[in-house]
Amino acid sequence: MGYVGLIILGVIVFLVLLVIVANIKIVPQSKAFVIERLGAYSTTWQTGLHVKIPFIERIAKTVSLKEKVADFPPQPVITKDNVTMQIDTVVYYLITDPKLYAYGVENPLSAIENLTATTLRNIIGELDLDHTLTSRDTINAKIRVILDEATDPWGIKVNRVELKNILPPREIQEAMEKQMKAERERREAILRAEGEKESAVRIAEGKKEAQILGAEAEKQAAILRAEAVKEAKIREAEGEAEALIKVQQAMGEGIRILNEAAPSQGVLTLKSLEAMQKVADGQATKIIIPSELQGIAGLATGIKELVKE
Repeated sequence: MGYVGLIILGVIVFLVLLVIVANIKIVPQSKAFVIERLGAYSTTWQTGLHVKIPFIERIAKTVSLKEKVADFPPQPVITKDNVTMQIDTVVYYLITDPKLYAYGVENPLSAIENLTATTLRNIIGELDLDHTLTSRDTINAKIRVILDEATDPWGIKVNRVELKNILPPREIQEAMEKQMKAERERREAILRAEGEKESAVRIAEGKKEAQILGAEAEKQAAILRAEAVKEAKIREAEGEAEALIKVQQAMGEGIRILNEAAPSQGVLTLKSLEAMQKVADGQATKIIIPSELQGIAGLATGIKELVKE
């Protein structure tokens, strides 16, 4: 083989290597390649390294497996009570089957948008305005179920549907604002009346409690005064009893001393006279003197007069 033959062989080898390298494909994460062989579906490549047969196989579609968000423009819908409003929706979906997604529908996003608008009109047409404004969660759930079922043959799963905005006509919005203002004023009046009522009740309860406490205080003071008077009387009686006991003890002691001293008849007579004198100092108007003491009493009186002279 001459020099020219080596050059041709080298060119052929280079071209073969170039074709092989060009047909080595790496599928990144969250991607899928739909492969056709001679114009027909062959397989779906997942994440990793793959080699394509040159001139026979081709990558028909590259599919992203990430969740997608489709924000559709506002759609005019009519409620059950003939109110036309604008509603825009947001759909969250992902592709579960790249083959069905590639061959199931021509324009999947446009198909989802039209299907969403049709489903929304059907659901809102069965509701009145007030129910529409207060039933977002119910409407979202119904639309999601219908879309998920309809898009299943396309290899699409609808995860969530949200009503982004609900825009009634301007006159309806003004009427709603007036209604809300009236409702706020009514609630404010109710709250003010309830506050005044509660304040009056608390004031009355405070006065009642003050009167009860005052009466209880007077009762307690009366009880304390009665107890103090009772205690004073008890102490007074105890003092009188104690004084009487001491007097009796002193008299007993005096008698005992007299008995121990063995007094004469004259001393006893003088003691009797002293006792009579104490008796005379009391409230008695008449005093009866025993006969045996009369003589001695006269003698004592004479002695007293002599002493005075």
